[in-house]
Amino acid sequence: MIEINDTLISEEILENHFVCNLQACKGVCCVEGDAGAPVEEEEVEILERIYHKVAPYLSEQGRKSIEKQGVAICNYHEEWETPLIEGGECAYAVRDDKGTVLCGIEQAYREGKIDWKKPISCHLYPIRLKEYTSFTAVNYERWSICKDACILGRKLQIPIYQFVKEALIRKFGEEWYEQLEIAKSLISKK
Repeated sequence: MIEINDTLISEEILENHFVCNLQACKGVCCVEGDAGAPVEEEEVEILERIYHKVAPYLSEQGRKSIEKQGVAICNYHEEWETPLIEGGECAYAVRDDKGTVLCGIEQAYREGKIDWKKPISCHLYPIRLKEYTSFTAVNYERWSICKDACILGRKLQIPIYQFVKEALIRKFGEEWYEQLEIAKSLISKK
């Protein structure tokens, strides 16, 4: 583990490779699983504020699910997550003409309708954060459906922390990321 400020970072994010391969997986991470994507408490307010601009990008089922459940739901752990469509895919998921699942929030962002890309948990994936009283754990979450992303990452020699650089900077800041790169170079010299 590496400690930077109030974070403990798994060395796995420095050592393992990952690059999303949407051609191979078709975005199944937004469909599989038994819960929605984690949403930070302050992101619920953002989702409420931007929903009217995101709604046109969503499927009819997605809009109905959000209108019924809310822009985010509080689970039994008292943590926020994206709502699902009938217990299945994320309500914000949309499909392109090839059947690849994309994020409706990110589509609105890319077209300049909103200035917020998507929940940080989605942006950081395959990194997952776990909040503790005195620190945040920054871990690599392995999921079998992402094997093609691991293969592509190894082929391109892109470690996880570089693949999610923009998201890590968004969450923790430039200085934190620079410290992570320094830690990586020190580990590499060992």
